[in-house]
Amino acid sequence: MLRTILLGLLAVVVVAVAFIASRPSTFTIERSAEIAAPPAVVFALLNDFHQWSQWSPWEKLDPNLQRSFDGPASGPGASYAWVGNDQVGEGRMKIVESEPGESVVVDLEFEKPFAAKNQTTFTLAPAGHGTKVRWVMKGENGFVGKALSLVMDMDARVGRDFEAGLANLNAAAARANP
Repeated sequence: MLRTILLGLLAVVVVAVAFIASRPSTFTIERSAEIAAPPAVVFALLNDFHQWSQWSPWEKLDPNLQRSFDGPASGPGASYAWVGNDQVGEGRMKIVESEPGESVVVDLEFEKPFAAKNQTTFTLAPAGHGTKVRWVMKGENGFVGKALSLVMDMDARVGRDFEAGLANLNAAAARANP
């Protein structure tokens, strides 16, 4: 009887591991919004990490957030590192590409609460009386990420942060473009 139970449990574990392994190995999270400012104003807020405290949804989650900047003040090579509480973790970002008024590409590396490397792209396009901003993050899903995706909807969770960030970006752009 015990052997049958153990074999049954082993079969369940094998099926669970196989199912988790079959989950997508990459992910994409994307949100967009129209910002009531010209592309040049929006670009300036995205292309300079010193400006991110005005709009990033994570900046205000830790009043004691430790920040450091390296490289040029803005554009390719500019980098930003942070160490914060459990809500913001620890990591660094580096701008790897930027086209004035069009796009900013950032390599994002988390160290805590878990290690991950993702790429984030902001694409700007004139729209109406402002700028359409498309915020996309892409990354790899390891085994743990695949398992977490079964119980946590990362698109919804991180997507809410992107939506808040885009709303904050709109407010910051309005202040920069009265």
